[in-house]
Amino acid sequence: MEQFRKQARLPKFAVPNRYDIRLKPDLSACTFGGSVSILLHIVADTRFIVLNAADLSIDSGSVSFTPQNSSKALQPSKVELVEEDEILVLEFLETLPMGMGVLAILFEGILNDKMKGFYRSTFEDNGVKKNMAVTQFEPADARRCFPCWDEPACKAKFKITLDVPSNLVALSNMPIMEEKVDGHLKTVSYQESPIMSTYLVAVVVGLFDYLEDHTSDGIKVRVYCQVGKASQGKFALYVAVKTLELYKEYFAVPYSLPKLDMIAIPDFAAGAMENYGLVTYRETALLYDEQHSAAANKQRVATVVAHELAHQWFGNLVTMEWWTHLWLNEGFATWVSYLATDSLFPEWKIWTQFLDECTEGLRLDGLAESHPIEVEINHAGEIDEIFDAISYIKGASLIRMLQSYLGAEPFQRSLASYIKKYACSNAKTEDLWSALEEGSGEPVNKLMNSWTKQQGYPVVSVKVKDQKLEFDQSRFLSSGAQGDGQWIVPITLCCGSYDAHKNFLLQKETELFDIKEFLGYPIAEDKSSWIKLNVDQTGFYRVKYDEELAARLRYAIQMKCISATDRFGILDDSFALCMARQLSLTSLLTLMSAYREEEEYTVLSNLMTISRKVARVAADASPELLDYIKQSFINLFQHTAEKLGWDPKQGESHLNAMLRGEILTALAVFGHDSTINEATRRFHSFLDDRSTTLLPPDIRKTAYVAVMQNVSSSNRLGYESLLRVYRETDQSQEKARILSSLASSHDTSVILEALNFLLSSEVRSQDAVFGLSVSVEGRETAWMWLKDNWDHISKTWGSGFLITHFVSQIVSPFASFEKAMEIQEFFASRTTPSVARTLKQSLERVNINAKWAQSIKNENELADTVKELAIIKL
Repeated sequence: MEQFRKQARLPKFAVPNRYDIRLKPDLSACTFGGSVSILLHIVADTRFIVLNAADLSIDSGSVSFTPQNSSKALQPSKVELVEEDEILVLEFLETLPMGMGVLAILFEGILNDKMKGFYRSTFEDNGVKKNMAVTQFEPADARRCFPCWDEPACKAKFKITLDVPSNLVALSNMPIMEEKVDGHLKTVSYQESPIMSTYLVAVVVGLFDYLEDHTSDGIKVRVYCQVGKASQGKFALYVAVKTLELYKEYFAVPYSLPKLDMIAIPDFAAGAMENYGLVTYRETALLYDEQHSAAANKQRVATVVAHELAHQWFGNLVTMEWWTHLWLNEGFATWVSYLATDSLFPEWKIWTQFLDECTEGLRLDGLAESHPIEVEINHAGEIDEIFDAISYIKGASLIRMLQSYLGAEPFQRSLASYIKKYACSNAKTEDLWSALEEGSGEPVNKLMNSWTKQQGYPVVSVKVKDQKLEFDQSRFLSSGAQGDGQWIVPITLCCGSYDAHKNFLLQKETELFDIKEFLGYPIAEDKSSWIKLNVDQTGFYRVKYDEELAARLRYAIQMKCISATDRFGILDDSFALCMARQLSLTSLLTLMSAYREEEEYTVLSNLMTISRKVARVAADASPELLDYIKQSFINLFQHTAEKLGWDPKQGESHLNAMLRGEILTALAVFGHDSTINEATRRFHSFLDDRSTTLLPPDIRKTAYVAVMQNVSSSNRLGYESLLRVYRETDQSQEKARILSSLASSHDTSVILEALNFLLSSEVRSQDAVFGLSVSVEGRETAWMWLKDNWDHISKTWGSGFLITHFVSQIVSPFASFEKAMEIQEFFASRTTPSVARTLKQSLERVNINAKWAQSIKNENELADTVKELAIIKL
């Protein structure tokens, strides 16, 4: 038995071919019983069968293996469930005959409250709290529902039968084949599935309404949700039907199942899960209410639906061979979801918004404690932590960079041939590169290995001297440290206008070009001759310009010569360089002032994010300048806020609707009195009359944050009123908005109360993470709260990825070396594999903030610049 312990992968002497699973959930006792018969192929001499199982009671006497063409069932001499390795080891007295055979097992389990495996979710039916049964098997939790080969490469067919109360809806991956009712119970049998991985098997049993539509080629599409909410599924249904048709064309392969169900689950840890033919979602990611949802909610539903449906091809039809290649699934689905959303809603300018996502990837990958896109996984407990911005966002950004380099048409053609070649089987990263190389004739493998096999990315420095253009590349680290690494960088460049365009691959550390030979003409000395690298931000790298080139770009921004994507890129790179202490805060603030008349949603959204981060670090570095800094940001955003006004305008764009809420919230956070007063006035009217005219969904977050700015232990009215709205609404999106606002007070006793509320029975455990963003004044309170409640938090959320949010959101905002030491000491004896990487990353961020704060303290010109920007009147 010992030889099977502590192994990352299951031994290969038995291969599953087909599962026959029968489950009987008891929704009141929160237990389930089940049986599984697995058609196996014994491919090597062995006396053992080793498969995955966890949190199950195995009926040892029921376990048998019957070789094909034999009537004699072999009983194992020993049945051992090794909980720490999540394996079930069956030992037989004699060597098993090679060839096919059937393994049969009876088992029992608990419908847990951990939102993984086979679990319970709660809902209200006519005021009575009831349970539903739901599965969530990715990455490695099918083993908590039935014994199986729980690895992506072990694909098999599944035949599922459920015994459930006859009044409930019972769903699985495939359409119902037969339903037999016997009094209060019914037995539902489903068609056999195509070949797929265990993590994609799904079962949902509960009380639901649904809406239905069909694609043009007859695929039945349904959206299921809680009774009474069906109308909120209309938008997702529309997106799903259109997206399935779009992907059929793009991938040149039709959707492979006869139906697609999408279902909103009240308790759900992730955003959504791409189970083959039965996609599960949080309510916030699937339901859209015309009256109560904001524009941002609508956009989230569209991108999440498009992401999950992309997986039906990329992940479900063609599956990664092992979790090392997770990015193939997630990076691709993220990229394609933007392609689909852009096709359906071009007015949303979603590719410009993709840059917001890209920044998340760059931010995480700028840490020494990042990880390569392809990361070795040695234990199931390590998998959860790589569902992060590297696998999703860096992955998607590299696909975008490669598509831009190869061209849209060769890229699509090669992709279609890759999907055809690996359909119903498994693939590795190299298989995708080979297909793209073959289809484009470009050295894709060589180019992309430098991006997937090493962590990090380069900063490309560019300077002009004596009509020579010099490019350098080195690894960018947010800490400002020197990093190792060299990349093949697809450089795009334009000079003075978007007509003068140049592309090349930067393959060495330094390259020098004669400008006249390189561009075809000499570069003028005046301000109009700006040079912009990484045109449209299609490359996953930072750019650092020399002072002269940076000044010319600043002028070009003021003159409105630069595109929105490039304005975003210049700003984002400058902020990253400032944090890494390669650019002064004085220079960054001067650049930001050039964006005073900015109107593009994504650029402004990033400007607000950066402003908040600067204000946070300034609170530690120069508290005496903090009020001036906040006032300079108020000046920066006031122009656009006044132009947008408080009320939606007839026929205004989706982007303006999103921008209004964000910009007014930013002004409230920076302490703009008239914004806070108006938001508070509207909130109190809303309390008396919940009609949405005075407080439309897009500005509700503004009102909630503004109200909390004035809440204190002696003036609790706003806090109590917000809790009242929370308790009276059944809208998940509204509850999330309120939770994310409660800790924005400046009073530490109120912040503590808000944090304690997250642990109460009134907040679903999936939603607690929404309330972890605290004001600057609340950082220490939040840290003390985390320490005091760590055992409870660890017990409640420790077995999934939500635990990482508690660590990163509460630890990362600090900016002192002493605090980093204190945090490290606390976690020294409390770190588990599921938070180890997140903790290292969060501590690194604290140290980066501390170094940045120190350098800001020493900036001589900062005080004068900030005071000047604070008094500039519009």
